[in-house]
Amino acid sequence: MSDPQRVAIVGTGARAQMYTRALAERDHTRVVALSDVNPTRARLHNRILTDEHGRAPATFWHPDDVARMLDAERVDTLVVCTVDAQHARHILTGLEAGRRVVTEKPMVTTAGQARRVLDAADRTGGDLAVAFNYRFNPLHRAVRDLLAAGAIGRVLSVHFEWLLDVRHGADYFRRWHRDRASSGGLAVHKSGHHFDLVNWWLDAAPVTVYGAGRLAFYGERNGVRHGLRRDYARAHGSPEAAGDPFALHLDADPELRALYLDAEPDDGYVRDRNVFAGGISIEDDMALVVTYDTGATMTYHLTAYAPWEGYRVAFNGTGGRLELDVTESGWAEPGGAHAHLDAASHRLRVRPLWEPPRDVEVAVESGGHGGGDRRLLAALFDPDAPGRETLATPRDGVNALLTGLAANRSFTTGMPVPVADLL
Repeated sequence: MSDPQRVAIVGTGARAQMYTRALAERDHTRVVALSDVNPTRARLHNRILTDEHGRAPATFWHPDDVARMLDAERVDTLVVCTVDAQHARHILTGLEAGRRVVTEKPMVTTAGQARRVLDAADRTGGDLAVAFNYRFNPLHRAVRDLLAAGAIGRVLSVHFEWLLDVRHGADYFRRWHRDRASSGGLAVHKSGHHFDLVNWWLDAAPVTVYGAGRLAFYGERNGVRHGLRRDYARAHGSPEAAGDPFALHLDADPELRALYLDAEPDDGYVRDRNVFAGGISIEDDMALVVTYDTGATMTYHLTAYAPWEGYRVAFNGTGGRLELDVTESGWAEPGGAHAHLDAASHRLRVRPLWEPPRDVEVAVESGGHGGGDRRLLAALFDPDAPGRETLATPRDGVNALLTGLAANRSFTTGMPVPVADLL
């Protein structure tokens, strides 16, 4: 039997837990090193390894020492789960050291970072995968297969609406994502998922982007205008936050307490900010028109303050129309902790020209991202698992990013943005 694949994880927040647990469950992988600015969060990941899975603890390294860590721990694969703006730094370190790199989305947050990563990947021939897990949702795979098989002919236009409920959507405005310099805004951090799906579905690349985006619901001025603002900076320790449906109470959730509240003395990061306070530099409502190199167009809308969560996407083609409607949660419970999934449902329907419509049955799972997380992890770390061809490449990561960056520029200028101008 070959030696286990030696994996290091840089960035030990909530998303990284998925990797820590999945790698600990596999006999052929071993988490040998953890890197973060916050040792308390890293210790929580080590408890996952030792207490939950009976594995040896990983060594702890500061992010400034990742290059040394790769050699000292003989790392085969580096998993990057840091704040988005720090992805490029660690991707480049891994590629230059000849290691395989897996990065959470978005791959990077600026065009300059994208150029450097593409150059490094080409020059080193390195293996870099971007963890766009929505590609691995069986519903999304079925859409791609239907379009590729010509179920509606040549696709001419796409309409895509995504709704984040006031539990999930609000959460981006409590934490570091609210800062454009850290996340690139929702057009990069969240909508990048959706832009990658459309690129993948159509086998296309974006050409021009025109958009209108604004902070319409969250933020201090909007909170006052809508009568929703309460006067506190953060929820923990604030009497004014009691009873506020938008407040996140970290001490009520053992995992959030361990990851963030207990870790505050190390780095001062506050996870439960008031979504109606100042300091937010991203949009919560955006509308886009995108053209693609296939000739198709897309209209897209993201709403981050909806009462329910889900999405609708429709493709119009020369031979008919394909529709996917998904409800992920029926309504959001106050306090930010739970979504009610009793209304979770989906419908995939083909409407050919001159024929009755037909529904396409697809088996879905209740796991993370409709089963996408499980399939993504298998494709990344299991040698014989299917789906490696579905993994997003560096170029895929850049194409998704450029749509978001062009949208951000259009929000500011009010003009259409040629994507090629960004690189």
